[in-house]
Amino acid sequence: MEVFTKIFNLKVLLVLIISFPVVAQEKNANEKSVMLEHNDPTLEWGGCPDFMPEGCEIAVLHGDPAEKNVDVFFKVPANSEIPNHYHTSVERMILVAGELEVTYEGEQPKTLKVGSYAFGPAGKPHSAKCGDSPCVLFIGFEEPLDAIPVATKN
Repeated sequence: MEVFTKIFNLKVLLVLIISFPVVAQEKNANEKSVMLEHNDPTLEWGGCPDFMPEGCEIAVLHGDPAEKNVDVFFKVPANSEIPNHYHTSVERMILVAGELEVTYEGEQPKTLKVGSYAFGPAGKPHSAKCGDSPCVLFIGFEEPLDAIPVATKN
């Protein structure tokens, strides 16, 4: 009887494992796709945290900034400096407009050009400088959206 119970439990477990992806696919199949350009007139741009440069804006593309897995466009005016800060989430970025020099703590500055991909580790301080035209960065966050300023050392 014990062997029968183990076999039965194993079969139930296999059915659950096999059917879980189907349930997840059905749930996602009902979600609408999103396709936007950084200059789409329907984008709703909002302000950035106070420590960011004047004219900085964020548009939520997908998700809720207070929840996990949110995608945004982050826009700053030409010649802006983004102060040293960090995020509690990793960030995956693609520059979609402008040219942006990014410096992560302990690393050499790197210049992103349109189409460049960058990965930022969670908790790692970084700053940036936008070039001579406005910069727009796509950023995907795994955790809720935040930006925490890092105090400058005197």
